[in-house]
Amino acid sequence: MSDVRALLIRGSEKVIEHYRVLLAGAKTESERQLYRNRIEREQRLLETLQGGIPQRSAA
Repeated sequence: MSDVRALLIRGSEKVIEHYRVLLAGAKTESERQLYRNRIEREQRLLETLQGGIPQRSAA
């Protein structure tokens, strides 16, 4: 795996972690839905970076 690809994967993982923290502190359902959507989008990007291999984790 290239260094750039590894960097992008780690960055994407950090973004997902950040959105999970925000999701945990969301006060309204609209906020929660927004963060869930962003997590899903970032997860799809991460899977693409990892070669299309889906990796599901407990949320």
